[in-house]
Amino acid sequence: MSTFHGTAAFHTLGCKLNFAETSTIARQLTDAGYDKVSFDDKADVYVINTCSVTENADRECKLHVKRAMKANPEGLVVIVGCYAQLKPEEISQIEGVDLVLGAKEKFNILSYLDDLEKSESEGVVHSCEIEETDFFIGSYSIGDRTRAFLKVQDGCDYKCTYCTIPLARGISRSDTIENVIKNAREIAERDIKEIVLTGVNIGDYGKGEFGNKKHEHTFLDLISELDQVEGIERIRISSIEPNLLKDESIDLVSKSKSFVPHFHIPLQSGCDDLLKKMKRRYLTKLYNDRVNKIREVMPDAAIGVDVIVGFPGETEEKFMETYNFLNELPITYLHVFTYSERENTEAADMDGVVPIPERKKRNKMLRILSEKKKMAFYQTQLGKTLPVLWEHENKDGKMYGFTENYVRVQKDFDPASVNQIEFLNLEKILSDGTVSVQSSFESFLAKA
Repeated sequence: MSTFHGTAAFHTLGCKLNFAETSTIARQLTDAGYDKVSFDDKADVYVINTCSVTENADRECKLHVKRAMKANPEGLVVIVGCYAQLKPEEISQIEGVDLVLGAKEKFNILSYLDDLEKSESEGVVHSCEIEETDFFIGSYSIGDRTRAFLKVQDGCDYKCTYCTIPLARGISRSDTIENVIKNAREIAERDIKEIVLTGVNIGDYGKGEFGNKKHEHTFLDLISELDQVEGIERIRISSIEPNLLKDESIDLVSKSKSFVPHFHIPLQSGCDDLLKKMKRRYLTKLYNDRVNKIREVMPDAAIGVDVIVGFPGETEEKFMETYNFLNELPITYLHVFTYSERENTEAADMDGVVPIPERKKRNKMLRILSEKKKMAFYQTQLGKTLPVLWEHENKDGKMYGFTENYVRVQKDFDPASVNQIEFLNLEKILSDGTVSVQSSFESFLAKA
């Protein structure tokens, strides 16, 4: 364990899984005697958890190293995360970086901080071959008093032709159900109202739970057990592959006391030809069936969709297949990604490269469609009384929260409402895209 005690600051790029892991690393340092400070404060150690999915991983990493060096030129800068696993030598050359830790090493950060000094040249690299990353480290984030990101699974065995995640995070592996439940209970004891389940491919939960490739438990087993944990008001499933989202899981959520009616299901393309080129494990018919099954048992559920534009071979006609498929699908919002070439992926060598301006145009078209879809969904919720979980931020005298089905609402800031669930009537859509609320008869009964 490190004998270096002082202050530590943290910054996370990328997904909810990264946030969960940053929180775990932060707890290791605070347990060892470090005081956690803001990333723009003077700190002895700056930890930057990177992402490889964003187009500008290199630029973003450099930007935050500069931020750290501006706050304290003598501070130690440690880079972890997916980008650190994929490009450790490249990162070590960035001015100001002292230590780069790969997927296997990042949770042993304290041992590497021993005797680490500010680098005059390039940073020190400790990075294994990704094949060695075959163990599971449980994580959850507790920085936000309202919700916690709970890691239940890591890695991926899929071979999607555009994706570097298996190269950055290794094989699919899971936490044990016992440990997930233990972490969920710890979160409940902190009066955190909402848990968001995270992982790289959480529908594959159970594989690698006991160090082998067998599924000792399934995703359905996991959510069935979590639904029994006392003290958690809400559990949200962050993202799940359509081929792994089974009817039984959808039915459980529809009847659950704690799982909320909100699904995020990656599609990537609404064109079957492109889905095959991407090596996705479903076609549009299965995706359509999943969405309609959710709508059948939860008419008011929020359904989010990931989609990629500009994949090699995406002609105008094939893009319009995706656009029309999404336009007709009863979904709530889109997360739109512009395809960018990644080293060591099959797609990087494919023909039919889409020009960058065309990729950007298609991205904009789908983001406009997403906004229309979201507003249409919000419109269907007006006049309904729904439970709202309020967050702690005070932004210009306003506070914000989410309904169970992911409608973002606002009201005048009231410190008594922070981290509380209130039943409120959804009134009207405001100019900033949120919804105003007013007290309802249900909220009066809840207070009585």
